[in-house]
This record gives sequence, C-alpha cells and structure tokens, in this order.
Amino acid sequence: MSTLAERTETATGYHAGRTLPLRVELVRQLKRRRTLVMGAILAALPFVLLIAFAVGGTPDGRNNQVTLMDTATASGANFAAVNLFVSAGFLLVVPVALFCGDTVASEASWSSLRYLLAAPVPRARLLWSKLVVALGLSLAAMVLLPVVALAAGTAAYGWGPLQIPTGGALATGTAAQRLLVVVAYIFVSQLVTAALAFWLSTRTDAPLGAVGGAVGLTIVGNVLDAVTALGHWRDFLPAHWQFAWADAVQPHPEWSGMIQGTAISVTYAVVLFALAFRGFARKDVVS
Repeated sequence: MSTLAERTETATGYHAGRTLPLRVELVRQLKRRRTLVMGAILAALPFVLLIAFAVGGTPDGRNNQVTLMDTATASGANFAAVNLFVSAGFLLVVPVALFCGDTVASEASWSSLRYLLAAPVPRARLLWSKLVVALGLSLAAMVLLPVVALAAGTAAYGWGPLQIPTGGALATGTAAQRLLVVVAYIFVSQLVTAALAFWLSTRTDAPLGAVGGAVGLTIVGNVLDAVTALGHWRDFLPAHWQFAWADAVQPHPEWSGMIQGTAISVTYAVVLFALAFRGFARKDVVS
C-alpha cells in the first residue's frame, strides 16, 4: 500500500509551486480590516500635519538653526520629506511589524494553519508566499505615505524645488528621484523589524505577541542607540543608521552611511529569515 506522501507526489495535477499562489494570498490580506485601517491611518497623516501647520502657522527656525521641519511648507517635495522624517522612526515600523508578524501566527490563532499544510502546501512555499505578500504590503505602506503627502503638499504649498535646510535646493526632478531613494532606504532599514516579526510569527500562535515583540525590540534598539556611552558599539545597531537617508537630500549626496546601514540591516534580516524558515520546517504544527 502506498504511503500518503507517495500518493501526494504522484497525484494528478499537483504541483507544489502552484499551491497558495501569491495572488490569492495578496487578495486575502488586502481584504482584511487591519490592512484597510493601516492604509487609512497612513493616508490621513499628511492631512493631520496640514491642519497642524494651518493652525500653528508656518514653522520657523529656532536658535537660528533651520531644520527639515522648518522647511515643511516650502513646497510639496519638502512636505513629503517631512512626513517621512516624522514617521520613519516609529509610525512606519508599525505596518511592517503588523504585516510580517501577523502572517503565520494569525493562521495558527484561527486553527487554519494545519489545514493549509494538509492541502498540501509545502512549508517553505507557505512561508515564502506569506513573506513576499507581507513585504509587498510593507513597501506599499511606505510608498503610500509620501505619495499622499506629495499630492497634499503640492495642493497646499505648490510644486517647487526641495529646499535644503543647510542651504540650496534640489530641482523638482532631482528631488523626486532622491525621495525614491529615501523610500527605498527606509524599506531596507525596516527589514530587520520585518524579519524579527516574521520569525516571532513562526514561533507563537499569538499575532499580537509577534507584532508587539517586534515593535518592542525595535524600540529597545532605538533606546540603546541613544546611549552614547556605548560608543562604536552603536554602529552595529540598525537603529543607528535609520536616518542616514538624510544624506540623500543634500546637494552632494553622501552614500557611506546608507551603505553601512544597508549592510547591517540586510545581515540581521537574512539571519532572522533563515531562522524562521529553519525553525518552521521542524515545528510540530498542531494549530
């Protein structure tokens, strides 16, 4: 008598690579309420800042020092850059942790994970499909914010060059290209949070635990980076390089900080993703 594995391998029309298609997983995630709520929050942030500037007036430099925040109303490009500046440290961490930490753990909490694997969906295929969709949604969240901010800022303050706090300006075409670089770097820098949330999602049946754990550890990293007594040890913290993208919005961009930040983030992420796949392959799934 043939075993179940043998019957599965020889089943007519069965192809492991066709199980749980990305399209199906993407549609499932897009229809979820938390995806819609997170998108609404990110889209609303630029309008909240517009109201704040309208009520509080045009920001002015303090102590004769002009910062990026003080140039927020100079143009739509400046307003988009300010939105990225105020959200990169924490707000954009939340959707990344949510989309990546709610992947496997949510299926386990619904007691549907074992049925997916019995379909049969290979474990590596299951993780791959969910990871690709989660990262895609995370990137979409990071693109949504500056796009809405650019549109809202242009309507409110006009289309013009990106004024640099230290002096000078970037032409509109150059500014758009630099903002794309900024979004790409922020996405790469958040890969550590994504990988941490994804790994935790494979280790627990509680989605909130995976999401909260990733956000909490990211905050701990930010706190440790603020401890100047650590000296050069802070260079190994992903949080130390999270604002290195500011070097891209200069007349003569400096890439060394972003290169180091990318190397640190990718290294941590690869290790954590590998742990997630390795651990889940050996996990006894009962949920």
